[in-house]
This record gives sequence, C-alpha cells and structure tokens, in this order.
Amino acid sequence: MAKHSFFVTGTDTGVGKTLVSAAILHAARTMGKHTLAMKPIASGCDRTPEGLRNEDALILQNAITEPLAYELINPVALEPAIAPHVAAEQAGRHITSDRLVGFCRGLQIRPADLLLVEGAGGWRVPLNDRETYSEFPRHLAMPVILVVSLRLGCINHALLTAEAIRSDGLRLAGWVANRTESEPMSCEQDTLNYLVNHMGAPCLGILPWLEQARPEMLASYLNIDGLFEN
Repeated sequence: MAKHSFFVTGTDTGVGKTLVSAAILHAARTMGKHTLAMKPIASGCDRTPEGLRNEDALILQNAITEPLAYELINPVALEPAIAPHVAAEQAGRHITSDRLVGFCRGLQIRPADLLLVEGAGGWRVPLNDRETYSEFPRHLAMPVILVVSLRLGCINHALLTAEAIRSDGLRLAGWVANRTESEPMSCEQDTLNYLVNHMGAPCLGILPWLEQARPEMLASYLNIDGLFEN
C-alpha cells in the first residue's frame, strides 16, 4: 500500500503542476523511493493508435519508478482542451468524485513509498454541476501540495487557496514556488518572504525558469524529506 499520498493542486491553471509533480517524483527516485502517480482527469488529449493520450499524464508515467498502464494513470481522458466538466459533457460522460476516489483507491493499495495525484486547474475547478475537484481529496483525507506561480497576484491566490484547503478539512503539506515566466516578477524576494511567513506550511522548493525545463533538472531545487516524516 502507498505509504504517503498527496494531492497536487495549483493557484490557477498553467502554473506548472505537472512539472512540479514530476520533479517531486524524480527527487523521490534519487532518495531510493518507489513512486506512483496519476492524473485522474485530463482534457486536451491527442488521438493516437493506442487511444487518447495526454502529454501531462505521459510525463508522470515517465517520472514514476513503478510500471503502470496509461489507463491507470489517466482513467478519464478527454479530447477538447477546455474545462474538464465541459469536456466531459461534450463527450457524453459524467464525472463524479466517487468515481475518481474509486480509481485512486485502486492505486493506493499498490506498494509504494509515494503516490502523487495531480488535479486539474485550481482548487475549485468543477467536476459537474454539484461538485468541485476539491471533493476528491477531501473524501480521501489526502494532504495537499500547492503549486504557486510567481507572478503578480500570487500572494492573494496562494493564501486564498491555502485557506480553502484548510476550510475543507485538509492539511497543506507544503507548497512549491514556480517561476513560470522568463523575467522574474517585480519584488520577487519580498513576495517569497511574505509567502514563507504566512502560508503556514513548508516551502518545498523554489523552481527557476529554464528554457528547456525537465523534471529531473528541477528535482535538485526541492527538499521533500518532510513528506516522508509522518
């Protein structure tokens, strides 16, 4: 059974959740840990001879140490590159948190040191008309790792997301600051100092902007020892 499971969310879409997740998986690999990962819902999938495939899910598949069939990593693959609940509706599918929980529990029973589950978009992305994605980790009581893109407005987005995570009864296990633009944001160090002092959770790393960023290159910027302490 997976000893440590975490849900990876972001302050918004396009903040680098997949890159950060894969970097964490590579960092765990260097520590000799056995790892699993999944991206339960992925929109923006490409048609291939093997079926619908999502670039982010393939990155996760390449980063884990334990072999997994693609369908276990990404059980809900949707072609349109739009919000998951809209893509599902267009595909005639109905996504529920209970169904996603079932997929995840199938992986949790596998032996591993670490299981990362990457969400879609931010904390309140809809699954359907009644549920948001946050229902999924809440049902599993899964601690959360938050990816914060270092750009104007990130303090507000990060603190509001952290507040929402805790109000849903979940533990914020840590957060990762990710430089998603080539030019550093104005007053970046002041922003980082404020977040470190007010997030109420450890900063697991500050990832630099790299033109050809690869997860294995970014793993060295992370300190994930604390994820394995409890």
